[in-house]
Amino acid sequence: MSDLQGLWDTGINVPVVHRNPSPSVEEMRKMKEVGGPLTKDAQRFLSIHQSYVGNVTEPFNASMGGITATCFWNTYPRFQDTNNLSLTVFIQYGNFKILFPGDLEKIGWEALLEQPNFVRMLPNTDVLVASHHGRESGFCSDIFNYFTPSAVVISDKPIRHDTQRTVPDYRAVVRDKGVRVATTLKDRHVLTTRRDGSITFFVDQNEYRIETECRG
Repeated sequence: MSDLQGLWDTGINVPVVHRNPSPSVEEMRKMKEVGGPLTKDAQRFLSIHQSYVGNVTEPFNASMGGITATCFWNTYPRFQDTNNLSLTVFIQYGNFKILFPGDLEKIGWEALLEQPNFVRMLPNTDVLVASHHGRESGFCSDIFNYFTPSAVVISDKPIRHDTQRTVPDYRAVVRDKGVRVATTLKDRHVLTTRRDGSITFFVDQNEYRIETECRG
């Protein structure tokens, strides 16, 4: 939820928010208060829990020109930490599928693998955005029993902890050829914002290409 309040501060209208419906507002408040006073972003998130309760007039899957989102989540009180309550989202368009797992940790992945519908969504996933910014706690080898990504993307800052050194782990589960990056003409298996800057996917019904800010 980092910089969530910033959307409101800059006047951006957010009519629909997708979130894990578990836990309740008060349960979420208690979890966040363990770490100290609530930030403005956390306060906005709790406000959304309370006020975004109306019917959605333009459902995502019917209003995005063929782009669809399929969401999965773990529930409270089985999990009482916000990482493992992350909303896990598959975004699809045409033949392309990318998986955003938030800050899910290994135990959270294992719980999702208990859901047959989640397991059925994993095959043919092209790109995985690494959970928890590529930290070791977010790596779960069991999910790769069901799909082999063409690439893994890690959104991270400069390495400060050994738990961020998971590039070799992810490289080992990506298909042999990886993907060709259009801006560098190099085949890559793991892309990181630390090395590559912004990473852009251009997707049509049958294929996709990747461009990176850094061209070296």
